[in-house]
Amino acid sequence: MQEYFTELKQYAVQPDLAELHKAVTGAVQGDRQDQALVCGAMIWSAFASPAGIPLVFDVIADAQLGKPLADYNSDVPCTPLAEDFWQAFAATVQGPEGGYDATSITVAVAGLAGALDANYGEFSEAAAIAHPGADSPTEKNVPPMLALKTLEVLPEGSLGRDLYSMWVDNGFDPEVLDRQAIGLDQMSPALRYLNTRILQMHDVWHLVGGYQTTSLHEIAISSFQLAQFGHNYSAMFLATGATMSHIRTPQGFGLLMQNLAESWQHGRQMPAFMAIEWEDHWHKDIATVRSELGITAFKGSFPADLLEQLAASA
Repeated sequence: MQEYFTELKQYAVQPDLAELHKAVTGAVQGDRQDQALVCGAMIWSAFASPAGIPLVFDVIADAQLGKPLADYNSDVPCTPLAEDFWQAFAATVQGPEGGYDATSITVAVAGLAGALDANYGEFSEAAAIAHPGADSPTEKNVPPMLALKTLEVLPEGSLGRDLYSMWVDNGFDPEVLDRQAIGLDQMSPALRYLNTRILQMHDVWHLVGGYQTTSLHEIAISSFQLAQFGHNYSAMFLATGATMSHIRTPQGFGLLMQNLAESWQHGRQMPAFMAIEWEDHWHKDIATVRSELGITAFKGSFPADLLEQLAASA
């Protein structure tokens, strides 16, 4: 595996956008070097240049969806990626012997933030404030925990009751991870609000955005969230997943890129979900919420449970 990371280190720098746009086609066709170039750009933006995230993912999505290279301002700040990061990243990509589940990979990827340059937080805060989809996060108060009893009494078929059923029927935790345990209260103002709110609203976005709770759609909603407000964790998750595919299943890289590009485009086209007071819509059914807010459900090229189907037939 070491040879892969030696190559990835060379590509985890600010990319030439024309080269990146061109490399997507080769990567999808299975070219190892082109896949490394695409993964390197994703790693660089996710772990070294928060302001470069929209740049890199716009170019990848445009190339994957057959759009020409647009004229982008590529002058963005970045931090170095130290050897400590690469050791932690390699261990995360390799993963535990028994593989990851949904919670363990979330914890592992989130833990990579501890191996980043000291200036990363400052750059990330600035990028969050500048992102239009973040909707002025420094002006908002951190929301309190949602009360299950509030949702339980809502009418059958309402968004709030569907959310309640989703949590209870599947044994999900309302906010996925404990706020204090992952140090949200130690984050700078914009990141504290945005990360707290998306932990709270992730499953709401699943329901309203049309993303199922399958492996492929969890990848897709990460790309959607990233397009919506520049969610750092989503960028880290996608870069890690792409690297796993490059190393372990390069033949599936094209499927990953198409899924990522379609959901990125969906995120770019929808209204800013962070600007919506979802609690005001608990009592409405999802179709009404979508109609009133101008939201269309995600429709990807692949069945939502495709990865589960492939795993079952392997």
